[in-house]
Formats: sequence, C-alpha cells, structure tokens
Amino acid sequence: MNTLYYGDNLDILRRYVPDETVDLVYLDPPFNSKATYNMLFEEHDGSKAAAQFQAFGDTWTWDNVASLALQEVIEGGGDISLAMQAFKNMIPNSGMLAYLSMMAIRLVELRRVLKSTGSIYLHCDPTASHYLKIIMDGIFGVKCYRNEIIWKR
Repeated sequence: MNTLYYGDNLDILRRYVPDETVDLVYLDPPFNSKATYNMLFEEHDGSKAAAQFQAFGDTWTWDNVASLALQEVIEGGGDISLAMQAFKNMIPNSGMLAYLSMMAIRLVELRRVLKSTGSIYLHCDPTASHYLKIIMDGIFGVKCYRNEIIWKR
C-alpha cells in the first residue's frame, strides 16, 4: 500500500520507515540559497493573484536544533562523525554548519532505511555540493559513489 506522509522527513523516517526497506531515494532538499520562497496563486484567467504566503525560508542559522543534530551525528561515530567534527572546526557555529547538520542527520536515517541494493540521488547546487559529497562519503562510504549528473546550461 502506498502512503503519503506530510511533515519533517526526519520524524517520518524514524517513526514509520523500517530498516532496509527502501529501494530508491531522491532528495531535492533546500540548497542553503539564503532566499525565502513564496507560494504564489493565480487568478482563474491565469494572471498572478496578489495572494501569496511564505512556503519556506532557505536561510539557516546556528541554533539549539542545529547543535543537537550535530551532536547526535558526532556521537553516532564513524567516518561521518569525523567529517562533521572537521566541519565544526572549519566553519564553527555558522549557517552553513547548521545546514550541513540538518542534512547529515537526515542522510544517516536515509542510510538506515535504504536497502543494500538501493540507490540514493541527491539534488544540490554548488552552494554546498562539495560539503554534501563529503557527508555522503562519510555515511555511505567512498566506494559507493557512482557518478555526478550535471545539467548542461
């Protein structure tokens, strides 16, 4: 049975998704673009309506939530712990570290639910792609990396 869940994927993964049950993961997370994105509405004739609301803000700040996520990933041990400790030393208490901590804790959970034969595709932009590659290597292992897909502009 297919089920659609709404909410924070970290909570959903932990509450509802058993270990090694997912074949394919495609992630299109926020990019740390430092922008606010609005939901825009249209009139019946297709013209833009004045009505809109903030869908989400893609600006990350170092706070207690980010600190707890980082702490959990570090305490989990392994290569990802070492990578996150290096980031903590390199870019301490920054918006980028908050973003990477948010991503790392979710990627750890995605590793847990992904089958050994599964694949994960992470859509990102150059804002943090170099950091995210290191996080993915720390979680999935360097040997699991297959390729990078780049859009031709």
